[in-house]
Amino acid sequence: MTALPYREGPWTDGHLVACGDDVVTRLGFEHLRRHDLRHTGLTWFADDGVPLHVLRKIAGHGSLRTTQRYPHPDAGQVTAAGAALSAHLMVLRAPRSLPVTAVVAV
Repeated sequence: MTALPYREGPWTDGHLVACGDDVVTRLGFEHLRRHDLRHTGLTWFADDGVPLHVLRKIAGHGSLRTTQRYPHPDAGQVTAAGAALSAHLMVLRAPRSLPVTAVVAV
């Protein structure tokens, strides 16, 4: 089996068909559709931190709303996001030193 050739622009189901429809069968995943594989690949990109606007370009989606289906954050990512927000808020709430004013004897 060979890697997919480099190309400019998004990969479509038509491009994957041209590369060989029997790859899925040879791998033993006859129940999968090409679109399932495309969705999985885009999800992996999202899970690896590819920004949504870049993922949208790769997928060839006209709308960012369509692309938003692909990220599937897990509990660890949600917990980490909450911890990052808490840390940010703690910095904002930390007591700040008041300026020292000079006392002048009159």
